[in-house]
Amino acid sequence: MTTEPISFDPADVDPQQHDDEPHDTGIRSRLNWLRAGVLGANDGIVSTAGLVVGVAGATTDRSAILIAGTAALVAGALSMAAGEYVSVSTQSDSEKALLDKERRELVEEPEEELAELAQIYVDKGLSSALAQQVAVELTAHDALAAHAEAELGIDPGEVTNAWHAAWASMISFFLGALLPLLTIVLFGPDLRVPVTMVAVAVALALTGWASARLGYGPPGRAVLRNVGGGVFAMVVTFAVGSALGAGIA
Repeated sequence: MTTEPISFDPADVDPQQHDDEPHDTGIRSRLNWLRAGVLGANDGIVSTAGLVVGVAGATTDRSAILIAGTAALVAGALSMAAGEYVSVSTQSDSEKALLDKERRELVEEPEEELAELAQIYVDKGLSSALAQQVAVELTAHDALAAHAEAELGIDPGEVTNAWHAAWASMISFFLGALLPLLTIVLFGPDLRVPVTMVAVAVALALTGWASARLGYGPPGRAVLRNVGGGVFAMVVTFAVGSALGAGIA
């Protein structure tokens, strides 16, 4: 049984059918700081909620809860920014070093690099003749971009920006942490913990849905993981705070 080759006219294809797929340029850079923003907000919500609920379990003193929550908010935001900057800077430095190496090889060993690029397309399923043609034309158009993308998986125009990730992470952590901090201090002793838990669960459902959308994953599973983890953290810290508060009293 033989298989007929598939042919089509690009004019017959409706590009609007795939508008939800990220084909535009710069998508990697935007996803980088969006990812940092979503994770920062999630960490701000969970870590601050866990701390203030734990303190609320130990004491009803609004001032003590506010001081502890504010300290957690500021320290967490700065820590997230510093950690994200260091992590992404390391990745960026590695990408730049690899691109510099590729530039040198293209100047010093152009024929070997062309053969390597053609072999990559052969390994992906193209015939030797077509792979050679593709390699030649892509190299003529933009040699560094063609080789970096095929060999390294790097787009030279989208090297990861550490500052974008750091700022996104810091600001989102700060905003996320505000929610449990405000709910825990604005309500009275009888309501502050349950209201905070409900507010945090709703916020975590939103960040779980957002992270799933960014990663093109199933939102239901992400929401359940997010909410379940956050509620578990608050229950544990409240129990620990209550036990310590009772012991000290």
